[in-house]
Amino acid sequence: MLGVGEKFPAFSVTATVSTDKNNAFETITHESYPGKWKVYFFWPKDFTFVCPTEIAAFGKLNQEFADRDAQILGGSVDSEFVHLAWRNNHEDLKDLPFPMLADVKRDLCEQLGILDPEAGVAQRATFIVDPENIIRFVYVTDLSVGRNPQEVLRVLDALQTDELCPCNWQKGEATLTV
Repeated sequence: MLGVGEKFPAFSVTATVSTDKNNAFETITHESYPGKWKVYFFWPKDFTFVCPTEIAAFGKLNQEFADRDAQILGGSVDSEFVHLAWRNNHEDLKDLPFPMLADVKRDLCEQLGILDPEAGVAQRATFIVDPENIIRFVYVTDLSVGRNPQEVLRVLDALQTDELCPCNWQKGEATLTV
């Protein structure tokens, strides 16, 4: 698996960006969102039980990430059409404010090293990537365990301070001096 300090890989995928079938899809690449921080998070499969809870939770925090000049990008190995169907059929996902990446060839998941060897799906992985496309944070849980988007936001805040941040540090608190 790629780790902290490594370059996020080059990729190009189709993403579901809307529930409007005439404007639902867009190509997203590693060069999209230049100069921004990116938060990539992956889930195993659409139409499951844990995944929509965390996808909706990231959606509710979208403006807070945007206020920090960060773009959220979620994805799985499902197709853009499956993402569209899921968004159209799940109330919590209809107004999702960020792209859902369709890694149907599994290229991005393989490059990241997050393709689960037994299930053949994306592991529940999160990457915070700086404006130079360098990975600054990696978080992976078991397929059955959802993540805490608020913690991802807290880590982004800490990374953007460029200072030493103690355990459980929150934006606005004192940092450590050496």
